[in-house]
Order: sequence, then C-alpha cells, then structure tokens
Amino acid sequence: MKTLKTTAFIITAIICMCLSTNSNAQVKELDSKSFKTTICDITKEDATFLGKRPAIVDFTATWCGPCKKLAPILEELSKEYKGKIDFYKVDVDKCRDLAEAFKISSIPALLFIPKDGTPQMLIGLRSKDMLKKDIESILFEKK
Repeated sequence: MKTLKTTAFIITAIICMCLSTNSNAQVKELDSKSFKTTICDITKEDATFLGKRPAIVDFTATWCGPCKKLAPILEELSKEYKGKIDFYKVDVDKCRDLAEAFKISSIPALLFIPKDGTPQMLIGLRSKDMLKKDIESILFEKK
C-alpha cells in the first residue's frame, strides 16, 4: 500500500512538472538581472548579444492598452517561430534602468536582435502580418 501511494505521488509530481513546463506562454519575462545574462550586459562597453537565436524583446507595461493588444500576437508568433526566435518581455516600470538604457519613451517598443547584425527598435502596435514582415526583413534578412 505504501509503495502504491509513493508511486501515485511520483506520477502526480511528474504530470505537474510536465504541465508547468509545457505552458502556453512562450514569451519569457525578464528583469534587469536576467536581461544582463540572457540578452546582453548593458553595463559593459563591449555589450554583445548572448543569445543562441535571434530575439525580440517587448518593452511593455501592465497599464498600456496597445501593449495588452500586442501581447497575444507575440504569444502566437512565439509558437510559430519556436526554435527559431526567442521572445522576451520587459516591464518598463519594473526595469527603469533598461528603459533608460534603450531610451524607451513610448511603448510598446520592440527590440529586434538578429543573431548577426544590427538590432533595431520598432515603436507602436503592429498587426501580426506586419510583425511577420518585420521578422523576415530584420531577423532573417538574406545577405
């Protein structure tokens, strides 16, 4: 009986772990510390991109209407481009240092970071189709 309870507990724990790691959210929230270890350390003069794939960073805020409209679009795109692009979001109210470093004065602001090449910032709400065109031209531009 004890073995059966232990086995049931282990199976339940594994199921819970699988459910939590397979959540629908593909856009990862970064704070200032995780930004420095995931994207780049902006305090260094030679700040280089640390990602393994191209990335999009959404500078957002909880009170921003256009940001709320953009969030589900980015979630959809994160699923479509899974394994090709990493998607992140940064709350400008929680990470004022990052907002200042990137001179964020309007949101939503999207930072497109190609694996090789120059990052670009796009300001404002965009449709899914517009974002797909931006992704193709900025992140996957043929050289």
